[in-house]
Amino acid sequence: MLSAAVAGGVFASPPPASILAAILCLHNAGAAGVLLIVKNYTGDRLNFGLAAEQARNHGITVDMVIVADDCAFDRPSKAGRRGLCGTVLIHKLAGALAEEGCPLDQIVLKMTEVLKRIGTLGVGLSPCSVPGCLPSFDLPPGDMELGLGIHGEPGIKRSKVASADEVVKLMIDQMTNPDSQSHLPLKSGDSVVVCVNNLGALSCLEMGVVTRAAIICLENQGVVVARVMSGSFMTSLEMAGVSLTLVRANQETLRLFDARTTALAWPHLSNVCVTGCRYISDPPAMSTRPQDDSYSEGPLSHVMRKTLERVCFTLLEKQEELNSLDRAAGDGDCGNTHAQAARAIQEWLQDHRVPGCPGKLLSVLAGLVQEKMGGSSGALYSLFLTAAAGHVTEEQSSAAAWASAIHAGTEAMRRYGGADPGDRTMLDALCPAVDELMNLSTTPPGGQMAVLQAAVTKATLGAEGTCNLTAQAGRASYIAAERLTLPDPGAVAVAATLRAVLEVLEGQK
Repeated sequence: MLSAAVAGGVFASPPPASILAAILCLHNAGAAGVLLIVKNYTGDRLNFGLAAEQARNHGITVDMVIVADDCAFDRPSKAGRRGLCGTVLIHKLAGALAEEGCPLDQIVLKMTEVLKRIGTLGVGLSPCSVPGCLPSFDLPPGDMELGLGIHGEPGIKRSKVASADEVVKLMIDQMTNPDSQSHLPLKSGDSVVVCVNNLGALSCLEMGVVTRAAIICLENQGVVVARVMSGSFMTSLEMAGVSLTLVRANQETLRLFDARTTALAWPHLSNVCVTGCRYISDPPAMSTRPQDDSYSEGPLSHVMRKTLERVCFTLLEKQEELNSLDRAAGDGDCGNTHAQAARAIQEWLQDHRVPGCPGKLLSVLAGLVQEKMGGSSGALYSLFLTAAAGHVTEEQSSAAAWASAIHAGTEAMRRYGGADPGDRTMLDALCPAVDELMNLSTTPPGGQMAVLQAAVTKATLGAEGTCNLTAQAGRASYIAAERLTLPDPGAVAVAATLRAVLEVLEGQK
């Protein structure tokens, strides 16, 4: 690709002497000519232009291509469009031509044509900071800047952060808007090379989400995505943001893009067209929940509905408390995952009858938490509910049957999860409660409420006692014991759930 690169200070053009030194070095090494690839900023044009004139005075053949691919401004100023990440693609295409021995004037001519088919737009979720300086601009949390440059300058438009799909569509609509003088003409049937460029601080996961969104958005507009590259190619220090570069590609462009290079950082990609390969097709819709259209309500349906409503309300109310507890030992999302399950159940309750058979309801709930809750909590709760479902039916739904069902669910969690009481998990609240509930099999109806109250008390004490335990299972087991001074969030959630159930049952008396 490049035979030389000349760096200036951070966000500053290199001085002409450094540029001339690079040109002379290449000339002395035998280069027939030197092509300067320059981004369209005043300082770059001046300093590279001066170095080029000085080189010509030394008898060196020098030419220049100025990259101006910014699609941010509807009415660019006299300075013109800025040079952004499209520059990297010009490096690749011009380098491939040079490797083939193409004359300098022909490379310049071909790259000038390609530049008419390149557009870039950036969006930032945070500013960047030149080392030792304050952030380059202020951006309140929840806002984003559209139309960023690469030197820490703010964008042309500020809006609220949205989903990746929405942001990418906004970017592509801006880039291809025919009312803008800096737009990239793009129509259905066109073939493009897509470059998704990390401006510095996005994770690989976030880059993958944006890349997928870009491919889907373009394909929805009938554009053929011929090649995709995603990574950190032209950053703006530590800015959390991304730029999209689109190149309308013909067969010659793709041939040069696919040409092998020894440049270490260039991603050696497949030369197969992305569109049509179904790399990102959604999996077929599947459900682990039984069909419930034919469910009929029974005597227990009203109580079970009220119980679920109270449990969901309780978990949503405790969302931030559970998150706060989880931050000490995990990734701080325990409350969020329980809230996801609660909202999924609330939505289901709005549209469905609660079956009169408790086992069928537990099976429905098992599928819901498996699909919507996610993580290890979703799997554990789904295991619990699935194992419990077979122990309660419309005909067999006594207190003893419920106790047997809860015991079976707990044992399934222990068997597959590998944890035991004392390991600082949700089992430290659940197991003491289950031990107490097993007394329901021998307790007369008049004493059953006292057993339930005792079970909830034991669950609460068990949850509170986890702050004195050393974690032996789960993510908390990787944290130093002296840092775990708060109760386990999973155990707290179990105790709160059992208390919500008790409150409903007490209200039925």
